[in-house]
Amino acid sequence: MASAPQAQNLPLFYNDLVPLSSVEHASYKGKGLDNLAMLATTHAVPLTVEEFVIAQRSQPIVFSAGDDALPLALYGLNEGVNMFMDENNMLQPQAYLPAYVRRYPFMLVRLQPDREDLSLCFDPSSGLLGDFEDGIPIFADGEPSAETKATLEFCEQFEMGVQKTIAFMNELKEYDLLMDGEITIEQQGASQPFIYRGFKMVDETKLRDLRGDQLRKMMQSGMLPLVHAHLFSLQHMPTLFQRQFEAGKVQANG
Repeated sequence: MASAPQAQNLPLFYNDLVPLSSVEHASYKGKGLDNLAMLATTHAVPLTVEEFVIAQRSQPIVFSAGDDALPLALYGLNEGVNMFMDENNMLQPQAYLPAYVRRYPFMLVRLQPDREDLSLCFDPSSGLLGDFEDGIPIFADGEPSAETKATLEFCEQFEMGVQKTIAFMNELKEYDLLMDGEITIEQQGASQPFIYRGFKMVDETKLRDLRGDQLRKMMQSGMLPLVHAHLFSLQHMPTLFQRQFEAGKVQANG
């Protein structure tokens, strides 16, 4: 979810990033993201805190492992498994599509490390922007088209969401609320339970043990409802497992 990825460390889905130019790309047109083939084998997608409330209605929200944990919307319990895609590479209507995906192939990037301003870039390998005969113009009379301005605004809103998410994650660390996650699911007919690890989740015991002033601060900052949305979303874990099991996509225990 980084705002300014380096070329050698591009974020999920991006193969390259090129600054959008009114000179080099004056005749470019854009196509809509009419299918989500790139998502078909993706089991987890970054999520901002602004999306917790709607995302928790349909799928689990967990946090990535490691020191720089970030929120993830789960589409499957194993890498390479997405249980919310149909045969046409479209997301099933009950699933939530994060803004991280909806902004693709665009992204705001800090081109110079010593400067704070961000530039609108795109992934040229996406096939969604080019010198096409048909499509939505990217520029009009040398200026960004209305659609491009709307894209820029969306990406700016996404970046603001990223900053709020960073602040939220810092608060979780401040209160030491994250723990290594483990989900154990008993399946009828299986000799052993299925155990899933490799993610983080909020420690409900530590949450209950917080002092009253800490809880009030979390409520006032809007953090507490987000924590509850995360915890509530975990009820989808068994359902997601069952869908995977019935599809024959459950992998070995552990």
